[in-house]
Amino acid sequence: MSQQVPPSGEQFAISGGGYDAVVTESGAALRLLTCAGRDLVDGFAADEMSSGGRGQLLMPWPNRIRDGAYSFDGRDLQLALTEPRRSNASHGLARWAAWTLEERTEHSVSLQYRLMAQTGYPWLVDLHVLYDLSADGLTVTQTATNLSPSPAPYASGAHPYLTVGDGPVDSWELRLPAATRSITDERLIPVRTENVAGTPYDFREPRVLGDVALNHGFTDLERDETGRATTSLRDPATGRALELWVDRGHRWLLLYTADDVATTARRSLAIEPMTANADAFRTGEDLLTLAPAGQDGDEASVSWGVRAVEEHA
Repeated sequence: MSQQVPPSGEQFAISGGGYDAVVTESGAALRLLTCAGRDLVDGFAADEMSSGGRGQLLMPWPNRIRDGAYSFDGRDLQLALTEPRRSNASHGLARWAAWTLEERTEHSVSLQYRLMAQTGYPWLVDLHVLYDLSADGLTVTQTATNLSPSPAPYASGAHPYLTVGDGPVDSWELRLPAATRSITDERLIPVRTENVAGTPYDFREPRVLGDVALNHGFTDLERDETGRATTSLRDPATGRALELWVDRGHRWLLLYTADDVATTARRSLAIEPMTANADAFRTGEDLLTLAPAGQDGDEASVSWGVRAVEEHA
């Protein structure tokens, strides 16, 4: 008789520095992250599957590819349309895959997935993720290694929904260090960019979100001396706050208030680290090219993280 398994497969719990996290076999997704018992992510229950991309890793591309069609290295390629109502290929090829445990300690877990060559993406690429907890919060490192004899297109992202308390997000205060917003069409494909100055999307100084609806990529990120760009979210009523940081490899952040999903609209705020904007396989903008196996540049690795901020009511 078979044993029942959660929809997201095996659950990998880790603890460290006052933080607790659970990562799932399905998609190597971040299902839960808490600090001192309070939620930092709006994840999903152990008896549920991820919805809306919650906690999932977006590899070998984040966001959308128009019509799932692109050209690379002289080849015209066609991906399956995983967002059929908008005729897009969405969020990569690894978020529903069964990832394999590589190593687990009390405070860290690493998983890997071998992405086999397939229709629309004919390259063999090893994907790897390390989740590590410390007193400085959660650090996530995503890596891809090309095992093919030819160069491969690549970008990565992640899809955490962040929370500083009970929603809606309208009363929360956001600081987003981004000078440029990507404007999309009805299929959520970028068509142009604009400077955020003088628009409702300028959060370079902290301010309350109000009724601003977000489903936009942002770039031209302000960075510190180490190259990190840090976004902060705070509930002024309680002082609860958190920060999400990204390294230099992440040139984009996508923010999403889920206004188009009735059951979870404005309950939390997705802040998605991305190395490239939507449709990068078509536009080439910020797209990485992994060199053929065994050559310099055949691997790409980026990091991001989340940490709680001391409460000031």
